[in-house]
Amino acid sequence: MIKTEIVRKHAIMSGRVQGVGFRYRSNYLAKILGITGWVRNMDDGRVEMELQGTSKAINKLFWQLEFSSYVEIEDCDVTIIPLVDEWGFRVVN
Repeated sequence: MIKTEIVRKHAIMSGRVQGVGFRYRSNYLAKILGITGWVRNMDDGRVEMELQGTSKAINKLFWQLEFSSYVEIEDCDVTIIPLVDEWGFRVVN
């Protein structure tokens, strides 16, 4: 049996990431991929996320966001953070 490790990542993305459906696309993809966490716009034009799931699922979410229409990710700062006990994914206003 293959063991799949769950990780939690904090990401801040800059570029054309606000006003292009980024948060709602993230929400949709996270739910499909079984990722928990949240996403929100920051006051400085960047987007902040916390994602918890397998590395493979999180990488797939990043890849699909990067190649989404209208989204242009110029920089993505990702750090691994401690796991939390949560269910679901949400858009934070």
